[in-house]
Amino acid sequence: MPSDLSFKSLKPLELREEDFLPSTPVGVVYGTLDNGMCYYVRQNAKPRARAALALGVRIGSVMEEEEERGVAHILEHLAFSATTKYTNHDIVKFLESIGAEFGACQNAMTSADETIYELLVPVDKPELLSQAISVLAEFSAGIRASQEDLEKERGAVMEEYRGDRNALGRMQEAHWLLLMQGSKYADRLPIGLENIIRNVSAETVRNFYRKWYHPKHMAFVAVGDFEDTESVVELIKLHFQEKDPVVEKRAYNELPLYHVPSHEEPRFSCFAETEAGGSAVVVSWKIPSRQIVTVADYRYTVAEGMFHSALNQRFFKLSRQQEPPFFSCASVDDNLVARIRLHGFSERELAMVRAFLTADMESAYLERDQMQSTSYREEYMEHFLHNEPVVGIEYEARLQKAVLPGITATEVADIANLLKARLSCIIKTIEPRVSVTVKDLKNVIAKVQALEDEGSIPPWNEEDVPEEVVENKPEPGVILETTVYEEFGATELVLSNGLRVCYKPTDFLDDQIVFSGFAYGGLSQVPEKDFLTCSMGSTIAGEIGVFGHKPSVLMDILAGKRAEVGTKIGAYMRSFSGDCSPTDLEIALQLIYQLFVTSVHPGNDEVKLVMQMTKEGIEAQERDPFTAYVNRVREINYGNSYYFKPITVKDLRKVDPLRACAFFDSCFKDPSAFTIAIVGKIIPEKVVPLILQYLGGIPSPSEPVMKYNRDDLQGLPFTFPAGIIREEVRRSMVEAQGSVQITFPVELKASNMMEEVHFTSFISKLLETKMMQVLRFKHGQIYTASVSAFLGGSKPSRSSDVCGDIAISFSCDPDSAWKLVEFSLEEVARLQLEGPTKQEVLTVLEIEQRAHENGQQENIYWLDRLSRAYQSRLYVGDLNTSFQAQDQWRDSVRSSLDEVAMQKALCRILPVPCAQRHTAVALVPRPSRMKAIAGLLNTTTVSRKRQRGLECASSCCGD
Repeated sequence: MPSDLSFKSLKPLELREEDFLPSTPVGVVYGTLDNGMCYYVRQNAKPRARAALALGVRIGSVMEEEEERGVAHILEHLAFSATTKYTNHDIVKFLESIGAEFGACQNAMTSADETIYELLVPVDKPELLSQAISVLAEFSAGIRASQEDLEKERGAVMEEYRGDRNALGRMQEAHWLLLMQGSKYADRLPIGLENIIRNVSAETVRNFYRKWYHPKHMAFVAVGDFEDTESVVELIKLHFQEKDPVVEKRAYNELPLYHVPSHEEPRFSCFAETEAGGSAVVVSWKIPSRQIVTVADYRYTVAEGMFHSALNQRFFKLSRQQEPPFFSCASVDDNLVARIRLHGFSERELAMVRAFLTADMESAYLERDQMQSTSYREEYMEHFLHNEPVVGIEYEARLQKAVLPGITATEVADIANLLKARLSCIIKTIEPRVSVTVKDLKNVIAKVQALEDEGSIPPWNEEDVPEEVVENKPEPGVILETTVYEEFGATELVLSNGLRVCYKPTDFLDDQIVFSGFAYGGLSQVPEKDFLTCSMGSTIAGEIGVFGHKPSVLMDILAGKRAEVGTKIGAYMRSFSGDCSPTDLEIALQLIYQLFVTSVHPGNDEVKLVMQMTKEGIEAQERDPFTAYVNRVREINYGNSYYFKPITVKDLRKVDPLRACAFFDSCFKDPSAFTIAIVGKIIPEKVVPLILQYLGGIPSPSEPVMKYNRDDLQGLPFTFPAGIIREEVRRSMVEAQGSVQITFPVELKASNMMEEVHFTSFISKLLETKMMQVLRFKHGQIYTASVSAFLGGSKPSRSSDVCGDIAISFSCDPDSAWKLVEFSLEEVARLQLEGPTKQEVLTVLEIEQRAHENGQQENIYWLDRLSRAYQSRLYVGDLNTSFQAQDQWRDSVRSSLDEVAMQKALCRILPVPCAQRHTAVALVPRPSRMKAIAGLLNTTTVSRKRQRGLECASSCCGD
């Protein structure tokens, strides 16, 4: 069949319900090594010069004995620590040296049933693929798991364990225990037990490893930009069969099956979580999994997907009614399911769901030759671990075309019969304080059952839905000026209403167009007395409907269309952005048109709903210790500026909804203030008329509205502290959590601003890798660390300096917080004094280069490039100058960046000595009353210790 065949002309398969689907994976070289390990190899050039590799092991926490709880996950950690070939985290160093970053949840995961190790590596050098496969082969049979390795890694595992003990983690655990009650799964959460993490022996870990890590339980997946698949298969055989002498000493153990029992009577739980983000009801049903083997199985899966899609649409509409039963819902509510059992779904609801499914499949089909290697990797891993069929996109598209039209409303509604209270149902409430009892839940179930038995639940009431987003099409505008930028393949149009549009055709994805528009002027222009109200404009207007229709109605209008637009009002800019299918670009442009011509008029009921939703959200944040910590960090670092203050429930009473919506309307009123960039699968002959119709058709106001010169904008009132501030944010916690942020002020001079922005990015990445090396790999005290730069506080003037900050953030044992602050400051001071090594600089350069190469293959990268070129200090009308300067600035910094240049940047951009100007804020538990009294009796002064010795010689600044 021709590869360029359009989706609409694709013929459905002619199959019977009992026909089997292909059992062997399609489109991939699939086989088994002599030692029993499966492999999947596929050529795929997205992204170029990269390979997505994975080692999947059908072993997870459910295989653990009582004294091993947590060992499967610990083993995953130890893999990256040391193997027979690699020691002292050499694997991490190798990954970073080739630009493949190492980080939390990026390279491995452990669940109850499996462990997966993943790498995304460059293959533009032949030896890199071989070494990467060698690393994963080491994980299969060469993890060292010595006592020394284990002691180094315990702290990182403990910190991951501690991170899971927040409100969300506790709620998930409670639900897991209720769901899995009566099975081994209930007692085998992958993170394990604290006592075992702290005390398990290396011998216990090694015994688990030898017992279960056998090639017959494993599969290797390699998808990438290979010259050929045969040579990759040979590399797999070379590295994995090299482990045969080790594997032959291991006995093969069959994998036991652990069943989860069903139950007739529903189970109930009323769970109190004082730090919960709100009240919730969770209704779950345990349904036996169904293998997709035949056409009938596939048909059922599609019908099941249609059921949940239609149900979720009802949930959304209910959440936007007056006096809604909930503000959001994505789980199954028994009342609604009972309604479906009685009345089913309407044909219109099913038509909408069919349209959604068809649009998704069409997009996948059109981009079948542009799929990411990581997506194929995931698909093949699912085949190995869960027997998911791999039939190929073209086959599945034809299969869906065959079954989807014939699925009836009755067939979809019948799925509700599996969701009854007496079919392994679990009902759980979550509240900050318990107000609902199990008796209450039982009464609700009885009431709903009685209503269903009586047939008293009325049918679903559907809203009237217009056919089009824009009912009356505007008069098209005209082009006043056209500029073609051949250097980077873009064309700029200036329209008759003053709107500037720049489009760039690409061939990265056949079913994607991305776009964004911006204008200068935002919340910094608002007087302080109006700031609170205006800052709520996006929230209030968004819930009412900013595209000419209520959100629930717009959802129906857009059924089967892939077009999305979102808005943002920041300090110095307001913007909109989105993406669409090329076939739905007209819809996307209609949404932008509606954004500019719609005036939002809030009614009393709508305002009441939005304010109640906002109030609940604020109250949820106030219960969260981490939110209090983040808010305090902002207050300290930004001088208690009103712009960075959190909104309180008391503040909500001061909000004027009419003024808030009027401000939002004014932000998107004058097209002459906006510049729009569009990137993707663009055919100019088709796209330009649509641009003129809907963007050129936006009416100009009688006088300019919020049209600002970037150099005249008001700056935000904030100032970083002059000296040292150290503070503990103490909050009552259910379980002890610790978080730290160390922040340094940054001031970049206007004379060489853009080069300094690149230097700031490089030193941030250097500091992040060093924090991981010191705090995790050396001291074993954290799970992960991040270093981020914030440069968005200063107004976007062409001539002013830029003030911001660089922040080091990590979570840790609260008792270790200040010790780790000292370790961090010592390392920053050492880097300023001695400079990084040559290899450390090369690693940072390689990480940046690999990210840059990947980005160049993505539409969103080029959209960002165009937007930044328009927002550049150099831009005064010639886009080419500012666009080319971006590459020149980057190349200039990269070419100059060696050990000395990095050291000078550290001293130039960060304070020197670094320990003498910073803020450090730690989130720690509030001690109990008795501990607080004991603390007062044993008060010691530590401030002097904290300020001693961390001097960084000022001579490191050099010239």
